[in-house]
Amino acid sequence: MKFKIYCIVAILLLSAGTVLPNGLSLNSIGPKGFGMGGAFVGLANDYSALYWNPAGLTQMQKNFVGIFVTDVIPLGTYKFPTALIDAKTKTNHYIAPNLMGFYHFEFSENLTFGLGVYIPAGIGAEWDGNDLKNINRGKVNEWMSKIAVVNISPAVAYKFSDQFSMGLALNIFYGMFDLKKPGVPDTASSAIPNYQYTESSNGLGYGVTMGMLFKPNSTFSIGLSVRTKIDVTMSGTAKNPAMAGTGATESDFDRDVAWPLWIAGGVAYRPMDNMVVTFDVQFSQWSKSENEFTTKFDNARWMAALTPGDNNKFILRWKDATQVRLGVCYTVNENLDLRAGIYTDPAPAPVETYNILFSSIDYTAITLGAGYKIESFVIDLGIEYLFGMDREVKDLSPAIDKRMPGTHGMDIAAWSLGVGYEF
Repeated sequence: MKFKIYCIVAILLLSAGTVLPNGLSLNSIGPKGFGMGGAFVGLANDYSALYWNPAGLTQMQKNFVGIFVTDVIPLGTYKFPTALIDAKTKTNHYIAPNLMGFYHFEFSENLTFGLGVYIPAGIGAEWDGNDLKNINRGKVNEWMSKIAVVNISPAVAYKFSDQFSMGLALNIFYGMFDLKKPGVPDTASSAIPNYQYTESSNGLGYGVTMGMLFKPNSTFSIGLSVRTKIDVTMSGTAKNPAMAGTGATESDFDRDVAWPLWIAGGVAYRPMDNMVVTFDVQFSQWSKSENEFTTKFDNARWMAALTPGDNNKFILRWKDATQVRLGVCYTVNENLDLRAGIYTDPAPAPVETYNILFSSIDYTAITLGAGYKIESFVIDLGIEYLFGMDREVKDLSPAIDKRMPGTHGMDIAAWSLGVGYEF
């Protein structure tokens, strides 16, 4: 049994590097909440409560284990007529496997333990270098960013009464970051083309999710969930042939990154026995986590060459953002549920730091879903489409910031399929 668990965890860790979600916080944890537009904090009545609101784990009467897979398909565009640029992201499928479950111990019917190994966060993009060579001195380089996190999350929840529950989940973040882009030459001469810069790093961070659920009656519930800011020190290796003048084209480095404080409140209302309507407001404090990331290279000559001009920094200056979410679930019969949802996801990135490797677009998303129960087995499916609003970044000459001029667009299609077993 232990060997099987180790294998599952290993598969999740190896697969996590392929995920490309919307922004640094996924909207797709659990296909049920996925199909209801992520408006799940005030309902939290399946295994994904471990992510949305751990207090909800007390609502389930039986033990449960579930796995689900999410596929995210980004459809990005970048147009810059001045440089004859008309580019699209590669149409990749970024697949993320996830595992969650909970267990009631016999010594206390009010106490529930849970465990999740899942992928809660990431960002990334991949472009064809041929489409971007006109802004790269005619040279074809790889343009790719990929940030992913695997969260190992044990949880506990306690039901103080039929009306009130609280829960706590520990978040153990294992972060991974890969980057490929044109490298900064060690001379300002425009006759020297850009080189290929690559880096890869990983690191650990820790935080908690605290949740509470209040159900004054059978038709109404209120949920509150807080996920603390998680700091992660990433360590890795960077390669840049442009740094040959320093005596080394490779250097190890450390970089402190963070995932934001997240505060969410939600309500669930049952206007009739076979329908529930949910509404969430979810706040992410990007300004305290995605301001700027400083890279500390072990090679002193790299630091001396790159520090002037902030070439050892990712300057983001992201702003706080609030998502508004609405969901509905209609029970057709004891076996079948139908779901739908809508939400808004505002872009945290200001125009001054926008670029194609860390896209940040205002989205409006539409979701659909269904759940079917066969005896002890539950099958859930959710699909969504995020309609992105094009961002116009003006071309300034001379440049006074790190903006990437042009018209940036991104739509995202995604689906999530889960299978669970109660016992």
